[in-house]
Amino acid sequence: MAGRHSKDDGEVLVRCRLDELLAERDMTLTELSKRVDITFANLSVLKNNRGKAIRFSTLAAVCRALDCDVGDLLTLGPDGWEHPRSGR
Repeated sequence: MAGRHSKDDGEVLVRCRLDELLAERDMTLTELSKRVDITFANLSVLKNNRGKAIRFSTLAAVCRALDCDVGDLLTLGPDGWEHPRSGR
């Protein structure tokens, strides 16, 4: 994941929606951790938007477990910023 930067400095924030997706699926982080065989601590870093990077294999495992696409899990732009093409 990218670090926290404003739109003004040319960087775009990549935000992880893991917390929202877990809530929608009535799943705990502990349960997801067991399903994807990734530590609770590492998933917590993603959930709380403190991650700096994610392996493709981790991304794929999380998306499979949550039955979602990468774009459902990761979004571009800070909260409230609307992407001109996606309406997000």
